[in-house]
Amino acid sequence: MFRLPPTLIGPVFAAIAVTLFTLNDVVMKFLSGDYALHEIVLIRSIVGLGVVLALMAPLSGGWHLLRTRHPGLHLMRAGCVVFANMMFFLGLAAMPLADAVALFFVSPFLITIFSVIFLKETVGARRWSAIGVGLCGVLIVLRPGTTAFQVASLYPVAAAFGYAGLHIMTRYMRETENAVSLTFYIQVTFLVVTVALGLTIGDGKFADQSDPSLAFLFRAWVWPDAADLPLMLLLGVFASVGGYFVSQAYRLGEAALVAPFEYLALPLSILWGILVFGDWPDAVAWMGISLIAGSGLYTVWREHQIGKTARPKRMA
Repeated sequence: MFRLPPTLIGPVFAAIAVTLFTLNDVVMKFLSGDYALHEIVLIRSIVGLGVVLALMAPLSGGWHLLRTRHPGLHLMRAGCVVFANMMFFLGLAAMPLADAVALFFVSPFLITIFSVIFLKETVGARRWSAIGVGLCGVLIVLRPGTTAFQVASLYPVAAAFGYAGLHIMTRYMRETENAVSLTFYIQVTFLVVTVALGLTIGDGKFADQSDPSLAFLFRAWVWPDAADLPLMLLLGVFASVGGYFVSQAYRLGEAALVAPFEYLALPLSILWGILVFGDWPDAVAWMGISLIAGSGLYTVWREHQIGKTARPKRMA
């Protein structure tokens, strides 16, 4: 039976997860003009939960893997995921896919900052400089103070905060929790949140919105079209399988080897944006995307270098 070398498991799993997540983004953006966000995510969560219970748990060793002694930590981690997803999808409804993904990649800088605050890690001048360059890239993509600026572009940035929180929680929990339980409790939380949203705003009483993001959030629930229902079902597969693979990537692989592969999302989102939506990034967007990607990859590389020669109180 073919087995990946241990050093390749994390990167390969991360690449699979990123590909599935970007396809998830494409389908979500495609459906955002006709359905309510929470309706789509509810269907996605039902399917995702079914995949976890019917396939992942049995194939990984059994349903006992769903048991946990840390439900509160799972709730906090899942809350970060729900917030990150909902914010990001709201941004997708109003802006090009590549721009939204690029802005979302402020998350590595936030992860570094959070690691200093919550994990008491030490960060030196080089990584702080990389963070500064990356944030300049974010400002270039946002274009504040110009007519090109839109409020929706802040949603992916907000999503990055949730994603950074997810990573900090995953680092904290990876020694005691397995990938199946990490995926399961995320899907359960999505289910609870979307049902609650459906019961409160799913009747469309606030649906009269001119902003694409708010229209996506407050639109009334409708029965999915026969051609769209398979796409919604695919979302559940993409989300659950992608979530499983990214959890396994960081559990089984070295973070410094895994993290750079998340940047596959940038070229993939540009490709999908061009092929599916006809969105070509302009020169300003290319500049901002390049700064974000370059500084983010440098931050990951530098963390790896520091990790290999770590000493107490070492400054980068």
